[in-house]
Amino acid sequence: MSKRIMVVDDSRIAQLQLQNALSDTEYQVAACCQTGEEALNLYEEVQPDLITMDIILPGMDGLETARTILTAHPEARILMVSSLAYDDAVDEARKIGAKGFIYKPFEREQLLQEMQQAFAGE
Repeated sequence: MSKRIMVVDDSRIAQLQLQNALSDTEYQVAACCQTGEEALNLYEEVQPDLITMDIILPGMDGLETARTILTAHPEARILMVSSLAYDDAVDEARKIGAKGFIYKPFEREQLLQEMQQAFAGE
């Protein structure tokens, strides 16, 4: 059975890149959101197995969105995806419970490896 992925990124191009990278894999993009607020509203409905979360989003940023989701749903799996390579952003993501961090632009194999690690120990 395929794993349901929620993509949270304000860039339609980034959303399409993730969808293309995940085609013909065990992962299915179940929803795409462009804001943190939209992700919070859709989480219950979609119940994704994993969320890819951009850090820079309009309104509520990705770190705050991830923190909010993980507070309400500690079992949620979130991979942060960003072109920001700041150590403090990576540290903050880990501190709030993100399962990993992927730098844009990413390679398909790197994305799949990070996703596989997020599911390790299920």
